[in-house]
Amino acid sequence: MGRQLSELAHRLAREAEAVCRFYLSNGRRQGRYWMVGDARNAPGRSMFVRLIASPKGPAGKWTDAATGEHGDLLDIIRESCGLVEFRDVAKEARRFLNLPRSDPAPSSKVANNGALAGLPEAAVRLFAMSQPLAGTLAEAYLQARGIAPLRVDGELRFHPRCYYRSDEDAETEIWPALIARVTDLNGRITGVHRTWLDPDGFDRVRLGKAPIDTPRRAMGDLLGHAVRFGTADDVLAAGEGVETMLSLGCAAPRMPLAAALSANHLAVLQLPLTLRRLYIARDDDPAGDLAVAALTERAVEAGIEAIALSPRLSDFNEDLQTFGLGELRSALQLQFTPQDVARFICPDGDQGRLDAISR
Repeated sequence: MGRQLSELAHRLAREAEAVCRFYLSNGRRQGRYWMVGDARNAPGRSMFVRLIASPKGPAGKWTDAATGEHGDLLDIIRESCGLVEFRDVAKEARRFLNLPRSDPAPSSKVANNGALAGLPEAAVRLFAMSQPLAGTLAEAYLQARGIAPLRVDGELRFHPRCYYRSDEDAETEIWPALIARVTDLNGRITGVHRTWLDPDGFDRVRLGKAPIDTPRRAMGDLLGHAVRFGTADDVLAAGEGVETMLSLGCAAPRMPLAAALSANHLAVLQLPLTLRRLYIARDDDPAGDLAVAALTERAVEAGIEAIALSPRLSDFNEDLQTFGLGELRSALQLQFTPQDVARFICPDGDQGRLDAISR
């Protein structure tokens, strides 16, 4: 039975997207992944299924960031169909593989173009086509969220007419977008993150994001990489969102930062060999807790001290907007080590405040 299941899993992996469209119909494709709520086909975006084999792993493997569950396409069939016995899972898998496909297989030209859309080369082109942040809608978007983009170091840009499609069958829309550069530890661009913006301005419901289904998407090679602000040596603060980390950077203007863009990617973030202490800015949700636990374990195994930073609300940007910069800075001072308060938060010569914190 084990050999038969392995062969079935391999055959299913060759048609990973078709499997997802059939059994995870409440999800949608985003780049090289199928995003959905869970393996039982709940709406949402916490689970991702790899659709194309890569050095990161084979097609068909999936992870649910909200629960830590993972598996292959046979597990998806089992969970989505409510099956218990392996023989029933195998029977359903064979039935699916024998079904006629309602859509013809895409031509090699279409398939190649689709693959290229997610490669780092396309991300490099998009970033090069974008313009500096100063004076743009993207700068206004950050300022409306309480962030003064004083230290973006060229990592953020603005594109006034960035393409958006809700899915492969939808018409292309054009929206302005904040573009963030994703890099590896050597500074090489591996991808970009796009936040589509509402040209009509800021509102308290969408917080300035465009009125579309998924106003935030990434493209390129993301796993292990991040949007990086500053160069990390022995100390680094890492978290999920760009706005989250820039909010932390407003309070600790000298701290090197890394935004991994999701809980899944934060858990596998590549760490500099010189790192000795890692601050992990957690988002207050189950996926954030799992990411902190996974990254902490990896850091400790590498001999790196790991310290979790906890917001009062859902994340540090909400803290910044709700309580203001002064209170956010005070909260971080209590969570940083005294030496890092002096190094990354306190102005030069502010020894009195440092002594008060140390006591």
